[in-house]
Amino acid sequence: MTNQRLSEKIGLSPRPCLERVRRLETAGLISGYRAVIEIGQLPDLVHAFAEITLKSQATHALAAFERHLADCPEVVESFLVGGQFDYLAQMVCVDLDRYNELTTAWLDEPAVGVARINSRFVMKRVRRFAGYPVALLDRAAQQN
Repeated sequence: MTNQRLSEKIGLSPRPCLERVRRLETAGLISGYRAVIEIGQLPDLVHAFAEITLKSQATHALAAFERHLADCPEVVESFLVGGQFDYLAQMVCVDLDRYNELTTAWLDEPAVGVARINSRFVMKRVRRFAGYPVALLDRAAQQN
């Protein structure tokens, strides 16, 4: 959003708002800007969340798997999580065959160390991530 719109939204004049944004950038809280692609406009993509359980939770196994996730272009975001599985990977594939090919390879390759994958396929996007609440950024700026 523009600095003008942001300043209106948080109730600051444009100049102090821009100064806060610059402080957030300098502090590393804002790490970049990007275009948002409307994935729904692309034909027949498979959007899935993979709940991944590893065979070992040793530090070296986690680090190796994280490198594997980082090297896979279909993994658009991933998280180490607590609970019944170790990782949650958000994936976008050209089709179901590609998704199956990737996840089967992860299961079949002993060096990857995957014990189980539970897949959740997106039927419909209900709400798109549009950034973090402005109040969080304002609070972070006040702490810096």
